[in-house]
Amino acid sequence: MIDNLPTYISLLFSFCTLATLFLLVRVIRASDTLKIRKIAGKITFILVFWLCLQVILSLVGIYSMDTRSIPPKILLYGILPTIVIITMTFVSQKGREFMDSLSLEMLLYIHLIRIPVELALYLLSLYELVPRLITFSGSNLDILAGLTVPLMVYLNTSKRKYLRALNLFWNIISLGLLLNVVILAFLSAPSPLQRISFEQPNIAMLHFPFSWLPTFIVPIIIFVHLLSIRRLLLRKP
Repeated sequence: MIDNLPTYISLLFSFCTLATLFLLVRVIRASDTLKIRKIAGKITFILVFWLCLQVILSLVGIYSMDTRSIPPKILLYGILPTIVIITMTFVSQKGREFMDSLSLEMLLYIHLIRIPVELALYLLSLYELVPRLITFSGSNLDILAGLTVPLMVYLNTSKRKYLRALNLFWNIISLGLLLNVVILAFLSAPSPLQRISFEQPNIAMLHFPFSWLPTFIVPIIIFVHLLSIRRLLLRKP
């Protein structure tokens, strides 16, 4: 935990994480495949276990106490495992069956979480816990992806012409916005790999509950984008 930080900011971020979990599980439970719906409980358990593991690693100081290690501890224990899991999902037959069973329209709602996340990042910057660079007052435009979700939901329900191309364009642009801030956040985090924002490094992401952003929320959103882009390119509904 971070001292002298208003509780409401931590609560806001905890809400963002739990809302992401809820929205993802909701999509899985609505899968058009009975086999996937039956394992929704197991997937939920795994996700909750992962969140709890990140709480422990953050609270005991694994991420924040040694910032000179290579690779950074949060990359090794929090981010790389999610990359491995996402990769395995895409390359395995069962993983592709899982992705193809999910509703693209319902997945859109997960991106709404980007709005309160960006608000939380801005509040953290006011307390000098993240650089202004990674907020919407700096070089982070990711909030636009969240703000345009209602429009995308409306367009998808209206079944307009060129909808597939529009969805593909939106997902690619929104993924680009997210990757932009991911790179900025990584390069501004205190580690031997830090290259920017030395006057105000990205400290918050090494502490609970904000460590949930790089280890859970961001991987989920990237996964949803990649899943959607794959389905749209393959012309799968």
